[in-house]
Amino acid sequence: EADTGGDGRISDRDIKRLLRKHNSTFTDAEIVELGELFYASKAGGTVSIDRFIAAVDYAASGVAKDEGNPLGVGNCVPEYMFVKTHGNYTPEQLNIKMTHREPENNLDKVALSAVKATRLMFDTATGWNRGEITTEKILNRAIFLETVAAIPGTVAAIIRHFSSLRNMKRDGGMLNMFLEEANNERMHLLTFIKLKEPGAIFRASVIGGQIGFGTAFFLSYVASPAFCHRFVGYIEEEACHTYTKIISAIEEAPEGSDLAGWRTEPAPKIARSYWKLGEKGTVLDTIYAVRADEAEHRDVNHAVSGHTDEMNPVYNPEEKLNKMLKRYVSDVMGKNDNKTVGPAGN
Repeated sequence: EADTGGDGRISDRDIKRLLRKHNSTFTDAEIVELGELFYASKAGGTVSIDRFIAAVDYAASGVAKDEGNPLGVGNCVPEYMFVKTHGNYTPEQLNIKMTHREPENNLDKVALSAVKATRLMFDTATGWNRGEITTEKILNRAIFLETVAAIPGTVAAIIRHFSSLRNMKRDGGMLNMFLEEANNERMHLLTFIKLKEPGAIFRASVIGGQIGFGTAFFLSYVASPAFCHRFVGYIEEEACHTYTKIISAIEEAPEGSDLAGWRTEPAPKIARSYWKLGEKGTVLDTIYAVRADEAEHRDVNHAVSGHTDEMNPVYNPEEKLNKMLKRYVSDVMGKNDNKTVGPAGN
């Protein structure tokens, strides 16, 4: 089925053709990604049928071996390939788990204390906890914080990029991940400013916030990346709590109020296209997607804090290849079972 050339070898094009026959199992994006992973694993070459079958068997067994997948993905792929889409969240993914990473050392305790102090000062200054939650309060808070939230990912990516150049070493794909995180936060901002246009004073405060926080975070990252990622992890924990509070306020708002309107008001076009909310996606749907993004940033930053291995702990191309091959086997076996049973159930 896979060897379309009849030469006993399989190329990345053969893999893509094969998976397109199983389009009910794989999306177009996944087919392209798996083709790229296969291409990278063989550096543009082909693989024998026997080796491909061995790779499928390895993935289907679910038993890890020291030598890894027979296709040998290697560690080149993460350097230039990080595939992440924030669209098509499932209901389970939108219903995030509210987790907290307990401090494990003094560095973690300092990071947590810094986050708690920062939140207390910001909430007090903006009056977040005084009075009821309104659309005005939500947008002021979200727009300002999202202008700052994109800074950590950008700083981390820039510093890691220069480090890779200076030391002439691989980065393990981390800088690509942090750039994507920064852009994701920027998309939050571009969505919220469609709901409110900030004034001159607000914009001036954003410039001051970026200069102050950006400088402090840059210097802190140079001194201790582990501290900074733990700090961001705790910040994202707070973001998850804030967006959960906002979602509850919208869902419980009395009919006729501005907040209740967000339950049915169409989301901005940029939000519907970015998160693939559909034609009828609402502002409330957008808030759910934003919260899911923040939960992912929380988990990623906690995972990389203190991480010393060169390989990205969040994006493992061999693991992704194995999962896709396993799904392929499951789909083939399912179709074979259906053929065996037949229409009469015999």
